[in-house]
Amino acid sequence: MRCPFCGSDETQVKDSRPAEDNTSIRRRRICPDCGGRFTTFERVQLRELMVLKKTGRKVPFDRDKLVRSFEIALRKRPVDRDRIERAVSGIVRRLESSGETEISSEAIGLQVLEALKSLDDVGFVRYASVYRDFSHAEDFEQVIAEINAKISRDSVAE
Repeated sequence: MRCPFCGSDETQVKDSRPAEDNTSIRRRRICPDCGGRFTTFERVQLRELMVLKKTGRKVPFDRDKLVRSFEIALRKRPVDRDRIERAVSGIVRRLESSGETEISSEAIGLQVLEALKSLDDVGFVRYASVYRDFSHAEDFEQVIAEINAKISRDSVAE
């Protein structure tokens, strides 16, 4: 593993343990050349996934891009980072175990919407406004009405 501080290829692992979600290994490393300390994470990758964009272009799946989508939708919202990480890990697991090597960006977007719906209503509306390409205030009203209907159903079920 290359040192992010000095670029040396000779870093040493000082500590390894499972990450909080038990889907990755957290490693503390030190660089003997500059003394820099940093953390890395190792994850199992079942298969190489490709994302099929609306334009027909294919790009490699990027887990970090998925995390950034959640972070943007949930910016300044009271959602714990661990819950975001669990949601992302769940989506990645479903994608990898689907048996498909090419997954449409729409399918990924729908999974993100579903995850955000259970995490935070405001984050859900933010993401939906971009994903569904809202152009009028009525688009927001419709999604908010859906959320209110869900809240009403949930409170009746309790």
